[in-house]
Parts: sequence; C-alpha cells; structure tokens
Amino acid sequence: MHANKRNIVMIGFMGTGKSTVGSALADRLGWRFVDTDAAIVEREGRTIPELFEEKGEAYFRDAETATLADVLAGSRQVVSTGGGAVLRPANRDAMLAGGFVVALTAPTDVLLARLRGDANRPLLAGDKEERVHRLLAERKNAYDFAHLVIDTSRSNVRETVESIMEKAGLPRRP
Repeated sequence: MHANKRNIVMIGFMGTGKSTVGSALADRLGWRFVDTDAAIVEREGRTIPELFEEKGEAYFRDAETATLADVLAGSRQVVSTGGGAVLRPANRDAMLAGGFVVALTAPTDVLLARLRGDANRPLLAGDKEERVHRLLAERKNAYDFAHLVIDTSRSNVRETVESIMEKAGLPRRP
C-alpha cells in the first residue's frame, strides 16, 4: 500500500489494457478517467500518428511530459499513460509523486493478438511482430518502478479492478 492515493496511474506496454482497466476502475471509484494520449491529441489538435509524422517522436515525448505533469496535479483520477511514457525519468518521478502506480503486463502473443489491426500506433508501423518484440526488449525493465504489477491475461477486467483496489487500499463502494 502507498500513502499517496490521490490518483491511480496505469502504465504498461501498448495492448496491456490500460485504457480498458483504467476506465472500469474510474467508474468503480467514481473518479475521473484520463487517457494522456487522448489529452495530448486534444491539446495539440492532431492525432498521435500525425504528431509523429509532422513533428517527430521527440516533440511528442515533450508534449507527453507536459501533459502528464498537468494531469497529475489533479486528484481522484485514474490516469492511463502511453506505453512509452515511462522511458523518461522525469515522467517516472511525476507518476510516483502523483499517485499509486500500477503496471499492466501480458505475454507477447496476447499483446500481438490485441494489437492486430490497430492502425493508430506509429511505433508499430511496418512489421508489427518484429516491432513489438524489439520494443518489449528495449523496455524490459521500464515498468519495474510500479507499486503493483498485474498480468491482464490472467484475469478479467472486473477481477483486475478489484485487485488494484485491494492492493492500493482503496475503499470498496457498492
């Protein structure tokens, strides 16, 4: 359990279920759900693939850091972050300072099945399977700072939400 529970921050590789679980958790708690990727799109007026293409990944990562800092200043939120948000130490520090951090994981074959047909992920352009394997290798220990790690392939959304609430010491509402 962690003393700072003003937000729950969902981290993990793309396809692990951060948006699905995060949204369900927010509903269960009566908190606001914030997807930082959606917040970046709103703030920038462009889709993430457009941002990558027009401005580059470095620009996107700067926008992500600024958005994350703004969002984590709030409270009573479940915050779903982009899969690469953990790559910057400043982002990891902000997440730890801003709430209880939950890393969602899943085996590679499950991730590939979930990501099949998703065209909104610029980092997976080209050979999706090769890209997923490479990114997973690059980010092997990137999620290790989380307070809690849950494999979403082993439980359904409701069970995952219950587990997060229990481990974070959050009160159960009927």
